[in-house]
Amino acid sequence: MSPLLRTRLAVIAVFVLAVGICAAGIWRYGYVQALAQLDKQGRADLALAADRFTGELRRFRELSVLLADHPDLTTLADAEDSAAATRLLQKTADKTGAMALIYADPQGRVLAHAGDVVLKPAGSDYFRRAMQGALGSFFGRLGPDGRRVYAYAAPAFGQRGAILGAVVVLVDIAEVEWDWIGGQPPVFFTDTNGRIFLSNRSEILGWQKTSDAEGMAPPAAPAPPFTIDRIGGHELWLLDWGGYLPQTALHLTRPKPVIGMTGHALIDVAPARRVAGLQAAVFVVICMAFGVVLFQLAERRRSLARANAQLENHVASRTAELSQTNIALRREVAERKEAEAALKKAQADLVQAGKLSALGQMSAGISHELNQPLMAIQQFADNGAALMDKGHPQAARSNLQRIADLAARAARIIKNLRAFARNENEPTGRVDLVHVIATAVELTQARLRADGIALNWTPPGMPLFVVGGEVRLGQVFVNLINNAADAMSGQPEKSITIRLDTDPRLSVTVRDTGPGIADPERIFEPFYTTKEVGGEDGMGLGLSISYGLVQSFGGNIRGANAPDGGAIFTVELEPWARAEAAE
Repeated sequence: MSPLLRTRLAVIAVFVLAVGICAAGIWRYGYVQALAQLDKQGRADLALAADRFTGELRRFRELSVLLADHPDLTTLADAEDSAAATRLLQKTADKTGAMALIYADPQGRVLAHAGDVVLKPAGSDYFRRAMQGALGSFFGRLGPDGRRVYAYAAPAFGQRGAILGAVVVLVDIAEVEWDWIGGQPPVFFTDTNGRIFLSNRSEILGWQKTSDAEGMAPPAAPAPPFTIDRIGGHELWLLDWGGYLPQTALHLTRPKPVIGMTGHALIDVAPARRVAGLQAAVFVVICMAFGVVLFQLAERRRSLARANAQLENHVASRTAELSQTNIALRREVAERKEAEAALKKAQADLVQAGKLSALGQMSAGISHELNQPLMAIQQFADNGAALMDKGHPQAARSNLQRIADLAARAARIIKNLRAFARNENEPTGRVDLVHVIATAVELTQARLRADGIALNWTPPGMPLFVVGGEVRLGQVFVNLINNAADAMSGQPEKSITIRLDTDPRLSVTVRDTGPGIADPERIFEPFYTTKEVGGEDGMGLGLSISYGLVQSFGGNIRGANAPDGGAIFTVELEPWARAEAAE
């Protein structure tokens, strides 16, 4: 074995020994701290169990005191007249769950009785205490089956303070402990002789302290293995009392002088051991990991010196390769930028072509809309001149006002057409959605009237501002209205309903009474159309353009079939939150 290897092994052995000693100290400290927490929690559980037991007994104690003043008992003088008193005691036992109720005179003779327990109170300590005017009590086992009972004896006073007798209330301890058998933690109560009188573990009832006061033992069997250990001021019992009690338990006591017993609790220390073991294991893992890291760092330091020369040669060769790759990447980035610019221009041209296509479809109706006010203007002008010649200036003024209104109408139509046809380059901003829909309705009104299509649209009384572009958003609704009109060609009932909703999200629905959508999943694909291929009704780009425009505004558009027929297109838009906050 080389000196270098021996040195390494010695260092590793010393490191492992130091980690083991420190881990043992951490385990001990963590175990004591965890036992302190268990002690606190266990004392709270023991206090709760003791209060629960004494609370049950307190109810029967108060029963004995209250029942002692009942007239049916205080007026009882002989056992032969005890029918009413017996009924009273039986009724009270049935309602309260008492094991037995007894009324006895000062000599200890039982005058009235309810229950299946035979008890002779004469000469007992608790009865003598009751005859002295105080509350007497006792607990123990009665009968051949050794039933555990707790009894209270309350004196019954006459009008002048004389003691007329005593009411004895017997409580069946088995009934009291029934509800908390099997609860956690294991709890038991011992009398002054160290015998377990009450417990939530029935297998240790009747056990008693051994002669050496170390542990407990059953009354007619040898004492099981038992050891007491003390760690950090805590008393630990190492026992083997059955599968329902912990093998290593923290022993806690709580005196209860009111009932003449002492409460005990056995808290399983397995969680404390797990916590301490986990803390020690974490420490060991961290130290071992740290040691392994140090060892690996030392090895890597030696390896790095050897690999450094190889790395420099490799870096030089790779640098040359990366330079060539970098040149190729720059060339590809330039090509992609050119392609992206061409794509954006093509998209803008496609949007403009869509608008011009829509204008072409609406041209006949728009011409009619313009010819109508122009012809009316000519007629009102001729009539106005004639009225002026006849000396009717007031009537001529009325014709001039009508000419002004018709001219304004024609100007509005031309303004909307010009705005719709221009190539909008303005960025996305605040747009009045109500005004945009109204403009789209006005542009398509002539076509709808010519086709006999009823339009149901009731604008709200206030503007609704959304994020978008006025011209581009208007094109979306013009496309939707024109598509709805195309779909209802040949339908007996033709109507388009436009509805604006603000809850839960700002949206506009355009619904028609046409045949519906044959393939809703493909409706927004470019060049997808149900019209005749190569016909004059379009190439299937209107909905695709509308989808792209709405997406560019941060919104969404979807199409579906209505349950009762027809198609529904829903356009969801983003509200202009900053404008609302400013207002």
